[in-house]
Amino acid sequence: MTKQYKQYDEEFKKTIVNLYESGKSIADLSREYGVGHTNIRNWINKYQTITTTTGEITNNDEILKLKKELQQVQLENEILKKAVAIFSKEQKIK
Repeated sequence: MTKQYKQYDEEFKKTIVNLYESGKSIADLSREYGVGHTNIRNWINKYQTITTTTGEITNNDEILKLKKELQQVQLENEILKKAVAIFSKEQKIK
């Protein structure tokens, strides 16, 4: 017998986190919506709002996406630097 796992959409997860941020406890949310404590804690870690020193509001999910994008851009930048070095050597040879 395989265990069935419930799938929750992003909007539901964010709603639970908003309720937590407005003062509801994890135990109350778990009881009221039938969601495990661990799931709620994971959603809080992912979607909880963070206020930066500049006053901007973000969340961990957005930060992780931006870090991944930054790594990609840095990799592309390194590739372009190497390409420029190769092409400049070819220009000097000719």
